[in-house]
Amino acid sequence: MKFSRFYSIATACCILLFTISSSAQIGKRFPSERKVIKDPVTGARLTFLTSSQGGDAKIYPTHNQWTADGEWLIFRSSRVRGEAMAVNEKTGVMVQVSEGGYTGMLNIARNSMKLYFMRTPPRDTTIRRMREAAPLQDSARNENDTMRRRSFPGVPVQIIEVDLAKVFADSKSGKMQDASVYQRVCGTTPASMGAGGDMALDGDEEWAYFRIGTQEAARHLPADVKLESNFGPRNMGAGPSGIAAMNIKTGAIKHVVSVPFQVGHIQTNPWEPGEIVFCWETGGKSPQRTWTVKSDGTGLRPLYPEAEYEWVTHEAVITKDEVAMAIMGHRKIPGTENTGVNAAGTPVSGANPGQEAAWGPSGTREKPTGLAIVNLRTREMTIAAQTPSGSGLWHVHGSHDGRFAVGDDFSRRIYLIDRKTREMIMLTAGHKVTASDHPHPTFSPDGTKIQIQSAMLSADNKSMNICIVHVPKKWLKRK
Repeated sequence: MKFSRFYSIATACCILLFTISSSAQIGKRFPSERKVIKDPVTGARLTFLTSSQGGDAKIYPTHNQWTADGEWLIFRSSRVRGEAMAVNEKTGVMVQVSEGGYTGMLNIARNSMKLYFMRTPPRDTTIRRMREAAPLQDSARNENDTMRRRSFPGVPVQIIEVDLAKVFADSKSGKMQDASVYQRVCGTTPASMGAGGDMALDGDEEWAYFRIGTQEAARHLPADVKLESNFGPRNMGAGPSGIAAMNIKTGAIKHVVSVPFQVGHIQTNPWEPGEIVFCWETGGKSPQRTWTVKSDGTGLRPLYPEAEYEWVTHEAVITKDEVAMAIMGHRKIPGTENTGVNAAGTPVSGANPGQEAAWGPSGTREKPTGLAIVNLRTREMTIAAQTPSGSGLWHVHGSHDGRFAVGDDFSRRIYLIDRKTREMIMLTAGHKVTASDHPHPTFSPDGTKIQIQSAMLSADNKSMNICIVHVPKKWLKRK
């Protein structure tokens, strides 16, 4: 009886592992779902590169979205759980571009056809495959949420390089080889580092920066530094935390910086090697959200020194010298509140997120708010635009040539801004407030289009798709 039960379990495991290995292979192709439609409100041209309920999610706006040849977009998906996907912008054909899973942020090189990410090395094949068979995400969540579920503190972490050119070529010819032909282990972090989560590829594409655990961060922090405690109702933000780096060619590892608070959203300046931007992550308002530091640990300072009444969030490097960020105007001025509930059903002031009193006296329109752009060299800040009402601009980005800026709001509307004239138009709407995530608009390298994620086509009103919004031709023709 015991033998029979063991045999049944073993057989089931073998079937499971065979199914995983045979259906989760790098280079696997998926048919096009590409659809071109007009926005029902604005008439803007929308190209949906995915249109079924596959649990898709774009890479966060802090990172590159397009491959170096400009032909493919990399995204996260539940089509093959735990694996990265690519979609060809012209044909709509999708290709699986990883095998063995990943954790945290996907990093697409700008100067070569390479993809980089972190992975927890398996103890053996069975453990790896069973781990990667587990759900990566409910549908589409931001990279920090993914990191919290999928990083494994206290274990070694690998940084993996994928040769995308080989994957695409062999996938097209139907002659895929073993995954090891396309994937290379750049190096492995010691378990003691507690590495995981946020990762960013340097502008020189030789170093990858990543977050380290509290114990490793504390080792490099002076004893007299006061540690910060959690801030806000989400009970996040406590330190210490820090950033380390790996040379992706040699595997060498170095410490960059330790800070007394929780590090989040590590990103780099693609045009200025060795320049890092990161945030104090609390899940909402931070006492001092934005920070910058050099790769050798020098120059640590607040990127934009904020006041208690300012709610700064969603910073993104957009040009060689500039970082876009949102100064939120989403909270009612005291004495004018309306009553609503948050996602948990708890009464709060105002119907939008982030209304809890525990966030402090910030985020109202008593002071200047809007899409802000900070110059990394002069430290000057300008407000590019702000919506006249509603939550204000939330997730923000800008074209690399400095011409345009873009932002979304709580209603999932996307606004395009001419930085020279300060003109602002609603570019697209109707992306369903019931969607499982926010649009997260991100400009293409050439500044002619914007990638978002949208539930506009989803029957369940939640599942996201990868969508391209085209900048109006008359705007592109402006000098």
